[in-house]
Amino acid sequence: MGERDKAQGALDELLQLSAQQYVPQFFIAMIYAGLGEMDRAFDWLEQSYEQRDGNLINLKRSVAIIQPGLLADPRLTDLARRIGLP
Repeated sequence: MGERDKAQGALDELLQLSAQQYVPQFFIAMIYAGLGEMDRAFDWLEQSYEQRDGNLINLKRSVAIIQPGLLADPRLTDLARRIGLP
């Protein structure tokens, strides 16, 4: 939301923390989406899907807030379908 440095700092912290303990991939994906790094966001969303991350239930709502343009991405449509979201 216009605070790229803060987002990058949060991302760096989560990535570092994930080397020591479980961090939901969904959160990392959403930060990448907010930074406009869609390919990385989808890489992490796929990992989130493979881990059956419960946060994916909020996928469309989170994307609509963080990166509305992503709602039209066919990768999001495919992931939402696989999760069972309308």
